[in-house]
Amino acid sequence: MKRIIILFLVLFVERTDAQDFLFAHVTDTHVGSETGAEDLRRTVTDINENKDLKFVIVSGDITEFGADNELKLAKQILDSINIPYYVIPGNHDANWSESGGNSFRQIFGSETFYFTYEGYRFAGTNSGPNMRMSPGQIPRENLLWLDSVLKLDNELPLIYINHYPQDSSLNNWYEAIDRIKKHNVQLFLCGHGHQNKACDFEGIPGVMGRSNLRAKKNTGGYNIVHISSDQAIYQERNPDSLTQSPWLAVALKNHHFEKKTNVYSRPSYTVNEKFKQVQEVWTFQDKSDIGAGLAMAKDKLITGNTLGEIYALNLNTGKKSWSYQTQGKIYATPSVWKNTVIAASSDSCIYGIDIQNGKQKWKIKTDKAVLGSPIIYKGIAYIGGSDGVFRAIYIKSGKIKWSFEGLKGYMSAKPLIYKNKIYFGTWGNEFYALNRNTGKAIWHWSNGASSRMLSPAACYPVGTNNRIFIVAPDRYMTALDARNGKVIWRKKMDNYRVRESIGLSTDRTLVYAKTMDGQLIGVSTKANDMKVVWHSALQLPYELAPTAIEESADIVWVPSNSGLLSAVRRADGSLIWQHKISNCLVNPLLPLDKKHIAASTMDGKIVKLKFN
Repeated sequence: MKRIIILFLVLFVERTDAQDFLFAHVTDTHVGSETGAEDLRRTVTDINENKDLKFVIVSGDITEFGADNELKLAKQILDSINIPYYVIPGNHDANWSESGGNSFRQIFGSETFYFTYEGYRFAGTNSGPNMRMSPGQIPRENLLWLDSVLKLDNELPLIYINHYPQDSSLNNWYEAIDRIKKHNVQLFLCGHGHQNKACDFEGIPGVMGRSNLRAKKNTGGYNIVHISSDQAIYQERNPDSLTQSPWLAVALKNHHFEKKTNVYSRPSYTVNEKFKQVQEVWTFQDKSDIGAGLAMAKDKLITGNTLGEIYALNLNTGKKSWSYQTQGKIYATPSVWKNTVIAASSDSCIYGIDIQNGKQKWKIKTDKAVLGSPIIYKGIAYIGGSDGVFRAIYIKSGKIKWSFEGLKGYMSAKPLIYKNKIYFGTWGNEFYALNRNTGKAIWHWSNGASSRMLSPAACYPVGTNNRIFIVAPDRYMTALDARNGKVIWRKKMDNYRVRESIGLSTDRTLVYAKTMDGQLIGVSTKANDMKVVWHSALQLPYELAPTAIEESADIVWVPSNSGLLSAVRRADGSLIWQHKISNCLVNPLLPLDKKHIAASTMDGKIVKLKFN
């Protein structure tokens, strides 16, 4: 009894010692948009005039496009705040980042934060999606970091921050929720929705804050949050005007989730029980995200991760053979020529690595991140970077054969080699054709979009019949004359909403396309219009993954943004089998032979599958 009384008194003292305080919740500043910088300057000035505020939380979408100049400008503005501020990236900072998310970490110091204040602890994580369009995803390395910091100050209640709402708009929402529920989480803060909104995430009280942008009004706005021992009060504040009346009061309390028996929805893997003809030979789980595909050489699989490692796995066992450390996140799928791995990193370097032991043979330093994947032809690697330069590199020596400068926007996909030309798109709404031997520009084409986000840059272009086929987020499929870049046809179909995922059939008669509505179609490579001549019975849910479609051994391989791999029969479009690897985006696929395929997912899982 005496021990119980003492414990009660200790807890009572801890909570009564906590003082009331105010902080600012700013979100979705979108520096780089029309009024983003000016709206943020007004908010910073307003915050500095309020001497009652103790700190500022900025919950993502700091910039419009994740560009280096936007990040530097946002940092410059935020640094003029007179009190501490804590910042995390959102989808606009991560998905279209010319640095592969590296610059955010370099400029702001981290993509996560943790601190304590007056009896509360605050933890914030990145939300993704990182460099590939999909639902959001908290990076695996952030989740492992969260595990480590949640062990700290465990007696204090937790306020958790992420840019996204903690629901299925994040592929791995449940991984964060299951963690924070074990640590007396009392409040969750987010942005993303550009409105003030009270939320409930599996019993956790949540608050979505309005965007700092003015939109159609004369001024933007943010929220002032008043924390006391038993509640959080939200008030919208518009610079140069009065603080509005409280719009929300949230009770702060220990919800004792460990005692509750509520059952919440989680991703289902029952499809793996349905299709037993496919089995995982082995599984490898990385400690970080994987945003690159796989390359194969002899008995090894090669890939890279967002901790900056290039590494090899034994093809038969899945055990790591060697690892090479770079200084940036890796999103480029490596390639192999003879005994050399060609890989690129967001640390601005292109590497030649010995396939046998993982030792560096050569390194080329560029001016910015290299996110585009290399393609190889006769001992030459062709690769584009974020510095506006496309390079041809002699793989044996690591010497540059030629460079083409002046690209508009950065490159993040894999180029196509077709009839002595190299074709690729950039995040500047441009599509280029270069002479493979000299690097001279033959033609370039623009889709004329007003937004860079509609660029034909994420799809892997395909070529046949003197035509180059591309798709883009503007939902157009375009057929260009491979010789001169003239449009043969360009079409947008409401019943087939293509986006970024296409592939070429092995007989070169079809361009496969995955639609946003989860359909798989085949478009004629010879028709003078977008003529759909092949349909699959496959029906996926809403789909965003830009990963290319592959065909091998009369099987069409269809990736998804939710970890589901589908095998479709080429002859009639019927579904052969499906296998759910994880609940995150499937990276570029690697069919191995008639009975095996290797695949990885964005949350760091690699599998070798065997199928009948």
